[in-house]
Amino acid sequence: MQMNEITLETERLLLRWLREDDFEQYAKMCRDPEVMRFLGGQTLSDIEVWRQMTSFMGHWYFRGYGIWAVEEKITGKLVGRIGFLNPIGWPGFELGWTLSRESWGKGYATEGARRALAYAFTEMGRDHVISLIAPANVASAKVAERLGEKVEGQTELFGNEILIYGIGRDQWSKSQSK
Repeated sequence: MQMNEITLETERLLLRWLREDDFEQYAKMCRDPEVMRFLGGQTLSDIEVWRQMTSFMGHWYFRGYGIWAVEEKITGKLVGRIGFLNPIGWPGFELGWTLSRESWGKGYATEGARRALAYAFTEMGRDHVISLIAPANVASAKVAERLGEKVEGQTELFGNEILIYGIGRDQWSKSQSK
């Protein structure tokens, strides 16, 4: 299978593939208990970080889409990850985001996720996108709401109750024409 690197840009961010030299910055984020609080609740060891990075790249290989590294354009620093997941057994085509703690509160999650959502509906031709968010994760819920997503249900993932936020292309299109 041919893998074409897809990058997206916003005013302040570059969404690009993870690279091996992202490991230290990415691992730092995955070692932060506050960042990982709603992502299984456990920090990751170096081997777990490596496996996650390679799994994300494998998702690009198998599905043709996946998780991007989020790079702050002005500094070139890795500030998080944003992108799509839909492995076997997943509740649907998911848009997710995770940022390093130093990057919280700057609007990066909304900015990057908004660009990825537009990509899903326009270039990818998706009809519906979900985001899986822990009920206590108020910050992520606010990002989902800013994107126009609404709670559509709930599910259990890895033993945790998770809210399913979602938006269809029609709702998204209407919000773009306002």
